[in-house]
Amino acid sequence: MVKGGAELLQDPVAQELLASRIPARLAYSWTDGTPRVVSIWFHWDGTDIVMASLPGAPKLKALHTGDRVAVTIDTNDPPHHILSIRGTAEVTETQGGGHRVCAGGRALSGQGAGRGLCRVVAA
Repeated sequence: MVKGGAELLQDPVAQELLASRIPARLAYSWTDGTPRVVSIWFHWDGTDIVMASLPGAPKLKALHTGDRVAVTIDTNDPPHHILSIRGTAEVTETQGGGHRVCAGGRALSGQGAGRGLCRVVAA
């Protein structure tokens, strides 16, 4: 298993997973501190991992900007490939009343402000 920083997001396997139509798995802590994992569609724009959520979704009760999260994208068939990113989330409300959840190695304050995005830096 390869470990490292943001440069690993340029790896061909990481790029394949980030461009795939495979749902990501978002792990976060519930309000009582227990771990939760949800499958969620995502968009990779070359810099940011962005996930959308409808207003009132249960995860929004517990998930807030700055919370520690993990995102995994993996294949079901051999050869198995896994991309795992741990870090913080940035949650912003969109104009339509929905929410965008951005997760990555680190949410850099100010980066993407107003767009509902955060820059992904692998930890």
